[in-house]
Amino acid sequence: MLSSYVKEGVFCAEGTIEKYGRKVFVYLVDGMLIDSGPEILLTELESFFEEHDFDRVVFTHNHEDHTGNAAFLAANFRVPLLMYEKGIPLCLADGKYPLYRQMIWGQRKAFEAAPIPEVIHSNNLEWKVIYTPGHAHDHVSLVNEETGRLFSGDLYVSPHTKVTMATESVKQIMDSLETLLSYRFTDLYCSHAGYFPNGKEVLQKKLDKLREMSEKIIMLDAEGLSMNEINEALFPGNYPIVQYSEGEWDTLHTIRSVISELKPLAPKGQHGV
Repeated sequence: MLSSYVKEGVFCAEGTIEKYGRKVFVYLVDGMLIDSGPEILLTELESFFEEHDFDRVVFTHNHEDHTGNAAFLAANFRVPLLMYEKGIPLCLADGKYPLYRQMIWGQRKAFEAAPIPEVIHSNNLEWKVIYTPGHAHDHVSLVNEETGRLFSGDLYVSPHTKVTMATESVKQIMDSLETLLSYRFTDLYCSHAGYFPNGKEVLQKKLDKLREMSEKIIMLDAEGLSMNEINEALFPGNYPIVQYSEGEWDTLHTIRSVISELKPLAPKGQHGV
């Protein structure tokens, strides 16, 4: 299912995968398309693409829910496809990812993209392209400080981080949030949570929650608790995504990331005799 509307001059295409209760957004601003959405929504998104004018496509990162229709756009609209250079090699072949992601998002066919510059121009605006890794190694965000718009890809998604992917880095996510908060913006456009008019407040709250969670994990680790014991203490209950992703998403990944990247190093000379 797809619905479209305008928020502060930005065309928002809100796609819903009803069977799985997942949302994903494609944005169009000043003739620039941001992400292409998943292949499973192509039938609905095709009319959105045809009804609007755009002369370039920018991808926030390589994941299939963002690049799933890139090959279609390349074949039918012949506009430049731009991506951070670290993600380009992954997209030269058909997407290879777990079955559950194929069921939710569909198939991502191979396509060619060009490296995105540090500054990109849409029809009338200049956008800073900010490298913001953590969720993905090729993740970027786009900001125009004049209009106060920030497109954050998958860096926000939700205010409380509990379950993360095995490849995600909590430290890098926090560093990337700090980087974004140094820019001037008000309107936040998230690829899964949608539009927020109080974007800076929203990102600051997420960063504060991540810091609070990380401090608790480090404290419990210092008290001698195992990762499983920390997991039971901080993340009780059942998270269905852990099971149906076959462990690609897990609260244990979150704990492991914090301990491996944020745990204070023991001073020299305190390693025993």
